[in-house]
Amino acid sequence: MKICVLGAGSWGIALTKLLATNNHELTVWSIDPEEISMLKEFGQHTLKLPGVMLPGTVEYTTDIEIALKDKDLIVMAVPSPFVRGTAKKASEFIEKDKIIVNVAKGIEEDSLKRLSEVIAEEIPQARIAVLSGPSHAEEVGKCLPTTVVVGAADKGLAKTVQDTFMSDFFRVYTSPDMIGIELGGAIKNVIALAAGIADGLGCGDNTKAALITRGIYEMTSLGVAMGGKPETFSGLSGTGDLIVTCASKHSRNRKAGFLMGQGKTYQEAMDEVKMVVEGVYSAKAALSLANKYDVEMPIVEYVNKILFEDYSAKDALHDLITRDRKKEASTLTWSN
Repeated sequence: MKICVLGAGSWGIALTKLLATNNHELTVWSIDPEEISMLKEFGQHTLKLPGVMLPGTVEYTTDIEIALKDKDLIVMAVPSPFVRGTAKKASEFIEKDKIIVNVAKGIEEDSLKRLSEVIAEEIPQARIAVLSGPSHAEEVGKCLPTTVVVGAADKGLAKTVQDTFMSDFFRVYTSPDMIGIELGGAIKNVIALAAGIADGLGCGDNTKAALITRGIYEMTSLGVAMGGKPETFSGLSGTGDLIVTCASKHSRNRKAGFLMGQGKTYQEAMDEVKMVVEGVYSAKAALSLANKYDVEMPIVEYVNKILFEDYSAKDALHDLITRDRKKEASTLTWSN
């Protein structure tokens, strides 16, 4: 296939290497001329993914029309806050029935739409799939074994994307549940902030395990209320992605949370991480969706308090631990 990757961040570059290694023709687009110059000169992203060398066959450009010309498949790899703007800019150069695979993770704050819905509004002529799962760019770039899931409303489209990305180290499953896949990918970043905050406060493995487990419960409750399937949240884009984002040294969300647990503001934390921290941008939207669908999400609620209400991380953790007594699962009942 002839493939365009929109976005030259770490994930876009890692997927460029994967797809080029799979013998596809790759063009990478970035809005930043300095980034494109660096990629052309060094054949790697020396700032965001140093040491991951790209094949010499990869093309680079800041011209989105040239990037999209005659392409069979487009990978949307820009950070979630920039998906709508990029899609709007790209739309006039994308022909009918071209495939777009969104790999960004988030929820649009103002509209509360999933990113595939945002892309569909701006590029209605395209066929849209989503790809998600526990897949840090640093490890995919090194060809370490990784598994993800691709979601699409059409089975044939999901299979096409699976065949395009699958390799001897990158295993791709398919699913029809785009809602569940996208919500898992977005909300796990908010939970990972909480896990990082707990680490920054000096909490232990017990605390992190609790946040991961109850985080799964929160994302599943909201996802099912919105039409997602429970199986998805116990799969790669739910439990799998949540575990790796809460625990990995590569996780920018966990790192930003850690810095906030140590007393920094979210802006100071993002400045130190030097990458877009998706959980910060998804937190308000996740809480708004929880309120809209009347779903209790206390971890998400307190992350919002810490981020936007100057609430003490230590007090937030105390409040979570001392909440009213509850059953673990509301669906389980006693027989007597």
